[in-house]
Amino acid sequence: MAKGASARAAARKQRDKWKAKRWFTIRAPRNPWSFRVIGETLAEDNEFLIGRNYEIMQNELDGDFSKMHVKIQFRVVDVVSGDALTEFVGHEHLKDHIRRQVRRDRGKIDDTVDVVTEDGYYVRFKPLIITRARVKSSQKQEMRTIARDVILTTGASMTWLALQKAVLDSSIENTIKESVSKIQPVRTVIIRRTQLLQSGVLVEDGPTLDEIHAQESADAEEAKIRDALEIEEIEDEEESEEEVDDNSDEIVEDSAEPDDEEESEDEAESESIDYSSMKVVELKELLKSEGKPVSGKKSDLIDRLNE
Repeated sequence: MAKGASARAAARKQRDKWKAKRWFTIRAPRNPWSFRVIGETLAEDNEFLIGRNYEIMQNELDGDFSKMHVKIQFRVVDVVSGDALTEFVGHEHLKDHIRRQVRRDRGKIDDTVDVVTEDGYYVRFKPLIITRARVKSSQKQEMRTIARDVILTTGASMTWLALQKAVLDSSIENTIKESVSKIQPVRTVIIRRTQLLQSGVLVEDGPTLDEIHAQESADAEEAKIRDALEIEEIEDEEESEEEVDDNSDEIVEDSAEPDDEEESEDEAESESIDYSSMKVVELKELLKSEGKPVSGKKSDLIDRLNE
């Protein structure tokens, strides 16, 4: 067999990996996000998902649009059925946002601080301080030392979950800014990056995955019922509008019947009048009121009135 033919035969026998892949739902950690769905990914098998990183902007996760430049990082640690469970492994400010903070005639102070939390998590912090004006090297060193002490003290007295909250809501940045501003006015303080180096004691708080699935199913059923009720209300409104139109047509027809009855009564009254007993002058006046000719004999006038 020729070389080209053997290569084509081998390609036909090779399994298509894309057809073997399936979709997995990526969920945020149990605490504090209660296994919230944050995305989807493709994988051939569960083992290929373990250790995979997933990034999402903070405003997409918690709706805080002032954090559009903050990227949150998760890592898949377990797969249950079609759900990929993750853990929070850090955050990072976009480089464009960092570059916009650094300008001429401003001081820049950065550092790297490793912290061990109360529950044994080993975390790396990278703070950045931007002053309003230039600062001396000695002032930079003193401000760096104060910021380092604040981070170490705060991290050692908090659990990893509490420290996550302090980082994402900028409370730790505000504490550092307040402390270092005593030396030199500060424009901004940013924890530009955090990184989980080693996990500690896992806290099993919050709803379980089965409870989350049950809640999602209940929400889906409620949404279906709500949609069905809205469709029924729309159909009822359309039917009521059609009934109103039909009733209005009946009212018009009913209102037309009395007119016919009045006309028939007028005709009966005209037929019951004895014109022969009336005088010619009276007959002419009746003809004038009806707009008919008044000339001729009495018999002609009577005939005109009877027409």
